Amino acid sequence: MSRKFLPKALLAMSIALLAATQASADATLDRIKARGTLTVGVILSGAPFGYIDPTSQTQKGYNLDIAKALSDDLGVKLETVTVTPPNRVQFLQQGKVDILIANMQYTEDRAKVLDWVATPYDRSGGAAVGRKDSGLKDWADLKGKPVCVSQGSNFTQPLIEQYGAEVKGLPSQPESLLALQGGNCVAAVHVGATVGLLLEDRPEEWKDYTILFPTELLPSDSVIWVRKGEKETAEALDKSIRQLHTSGKLLEFAKANRLRNTDYLEQERKTLSAGK
Repeated sequence: MSRKFLPKALLAMSIALLAATQASADATLDRIKARGTLTVGVILSGAPFGYIDPTSQTQKGYNLDIAKALSDDLGVKLETVTVTPPNRVQFLQQGKVDILIANMQYTEDRAKVLDWVATPYDRSGGAAVGRKDSGLKDWADLKGKPVCVSQGSNFTQPLIEQYGAEVKGLPSQPESLLALQGGNCVAAVHVGATVGLLLEDRPEEWKDYTILFPTELLPSDSVIWVRKGEKETAEALDKSIRQLHTSGKLLEFAKANRLRNTDYLEQERKTLSAGK
């Protein structure tokens, strides 16, 4: 092939690939309905969002209730796939799951590689758990000190850039908290609702630990994530989430799962209901 025709050939191939990708993305909702199953990536790191009930050995939590409501709204069955902070984006991009409801708050970096459902289903910030005798009183006290987080956590950047902490990324929240108990870090920073319930539900194990600071780090919108370009899927799910807000179902799910702070959900219900 002569050189003068090569750029046109490459351009044609690029356009064809882009068209194929867009067609595939637009067909996602059709595939879900044809398959009869919505496959959702979930994290089972603890109440209130996702966990294994010790009595029934079934998956429970706020995120699971949302996933079930979405599958019901689509008229399909729900299938869940357990993901972790290090692999959840890859599972979505590789098509192992259709969507992620996996404790992922909106960030600009994540929005560069994924698309998302516009209406959040929660707003969460990070809480620092540490020993009661640590002497730490404020986020600024973490400067130069080892702090544990889950790999891929959106709390990593502010801990380093704003507070000068030496962040250690662990594969999961349970491993991060074990590292805290083992003395490998002075604090572990995770979603406040989760660690708050952990301390409440396991008082003997965590009797020497507390949430160190009264404020949460980087409160952000928790959203459902879809593959890049899947606008129709995101829009369909957005309608469902808005309906769950206005009907009060999200508030019911939150209270049933002991979500500690429902102020955001209560305000969002009022706002969306007024805008009907």
